[in-house]
Amino acid sequence: MTQNIRIHLADDHQVLIDGLTNLLQTVDNFEVVGKSLDGTTVYNDVIQNNADILVLDISMPKKDGIEVLKEFSEKEFPCKVIILSSYDDLKIIKEVMKLGAKGYLTKKCAGENIIEAIEAVYQGQEYFCDAVREKIFNSFAHNNPKLNKPLYVENPILSAREIEIITLISLEYSGKEISEQLFISMNTVETHRKNIMKKLQTKNTIGLVKYALKNNLINP
Repeated sequence: MTQNIRIHLADDHQVLIDGLTNLLQTVDNFEVVGKSLDGTTVYNDVIQNNADILVLDISMPKKDGIEVLKEFSEKEFPCKVIILSSYDDLKIIKEVMKLGAKGYLTKKCAGENIIEAIEAVYQGQEYFCDAVREKIFNSFAHNNPKLNKPLYVENPILSAREIEIITLISLEYSGKEISEQLFISMNTVETHRKNIMKKLQTKNTIGLVKYALKNNLINP
């Protein structure tokens, strides 16, 4: 029997909370166990409800999402946190990921991505919606002349995230550097690298570089 994923929602808009609750209740193993309209009691509520995942808004009264994350980071994290925000500002994204958030969605993409995000983060992965991921990578790529654009093209073999990883590997970035640039853990980088090599049926980095050059991901 599949274990239920216990979810707490924190947002100052009741309409949004109600909409997310209705959506999440369509998934058999999702259970919304709590809701908060401000940030003051989120930490205690999450512990009391024994939540696995907290979906957290940045802009809330009394104590905002960043302050909640700081409280979490000062204590022991009681659950995994996905940020759900109206903002896609890179400084905010970088700050919340450094504070320990495991995912970031904009409210525009919440409806189509929230279920996938919860499942991924629950399984120990980091998750960004496409708009946020593209913003992160493009900010890095802006001053790198070796990168070709547009990066986000349809690829029958690799996912968008895998294209990012193979591109940075081909530019001789280390796992630690890739982790820092894309705000993901080194374990996630290594998992992606192994998946890429398996998909491309190559045993070393040379094969990845050849693929990147052949598919115009980097300039020679």
